[in-house]
Amino acid sequence: MPTPINLHDFRALAQRRLPKIAFDFIDGGADDELGMLRNRDAFSKYQLLPRYLVDVTHRDQTVELFGRQYSSPIGISPTGMAGLFRTGADAMLAAAAKKANVPFLLSSASNLKIEEAAAIAPDNVWFQMYATSDARINHDLVKRARDANVGVLVITVDVPVNSNRERNRRNGFTRPFRMTPSIMLDALTKPGWVIEYLKAGGMPMMSNWQPYAKPDATADEVADMYGTLTPAAMTNWETVAAIRDQWTGPLVIKGLLHPDDATQAVKLGAQGIIVSNHGARQLDNAPSPLTMLPSIKAAVGDQATLMLDSGVRRGSDVVLAKCLGAQSCIFGRPTLYAVAALGQDGADQVLAIMRKEIDAVLTQIGCGEFGKLDGRYLQPSS
Repeated sequence: MPTPINLHDFRALAQRRLPKIAFDFIDGGADDELGMLRNRDAFSKYQLLPRYLVDVTHRDQTVELFGRQYSSPIGISPTGMAGLFRTGADAMLAAAAKKANVPFLLSSASNLKIEEAAAIAPDNVWFQMYATSDARINHDLVKRARDANVGVLVITVDVPVNSNRERNRRNGFTRPFRMTPSIMLDALTKPGWVIEYLKAGGMPMMSNWQPYAKPDATADEVADMYGTLTPAAMTNWETVAAIRDQWTGPLVIKGLLHPDDATQAVKLGAQGIIVSNHGARQLDNAPSPLTMLPSIKAAVGDQATLMLDSGVRRGSDVVLAKCLGAQSCIFGRPTLYAVAALGQDGADQVLAIMRKEIDAVLTQIGCGEFGKLDGRYLQPSS
């Protein structure tokens, strides 16, 4: 395969390796998929205003988040079922995050257990969870994260209902999942993926949920049980408060777009907010997170650490987000494309490419320290 030189290249490489049903699961959004276009277009609304004749011999893009210093202001978004696209993908992403010293947000819908991920990258793994319809399971997930010494807990709140992802429906990727003849026929066009899939025993296990299923439950049965517990439409601020009372470490709320919700999250004790529209995979009509970032920053000020998710593809995107108030950015699709296409090497490369781009942008605009970026380096596009 050709060597990728930017994050967009990993998408093409993944498409070459994955069958359509798997690629579309990563690549698709909700409804007409206009939200994905808005997520990218939002970055074009701003320009970076460089300052020259500044000594930028030394650059520093380190960032401190919740008492820990990371080497770059980036991280890996939580992405479920990564093991379907590459066996062991979650572990590869955790290892890449450790190597690059950036956060890896392990999805509760991962194929790697909380405890296993924390053992791979103890200083880099954050645990992302959805509140379920069973308070006992919510409590146990938090306890397991605490017992595994996970540093940060992330609650994703923007999935009150399963969204209309039409690519998945057309491809037959729905719950309960069944390997139909048409799916098998398509998969056979990608023999490398099929061989790996069969060697791994078929559909990977959602290991975090295995303890809550019946003994000896199959991967399909565990996934179906997960589907009965989430989404949990009854999730509300009281749910968040109950988790906050149990969790003693930093708590981050992911998926907020309204300034009032951000304010309420801070009142309930959240130390961080990830401004996100779930990569436009939930509400196609939602505004882009970058568009809402300034008003959320104005609402919470320095009371919470703000991060940005959804649509981040370039180092310049991360710099723009910092100028508008985000301390760091996370991204999910590019990391899935990369690990699906190239395994561990891809997981390492995608983070290295982004770090290199950030460094180049800092140099170009005459700001050697990422932490010193602010609105002075921005102007609206004409």
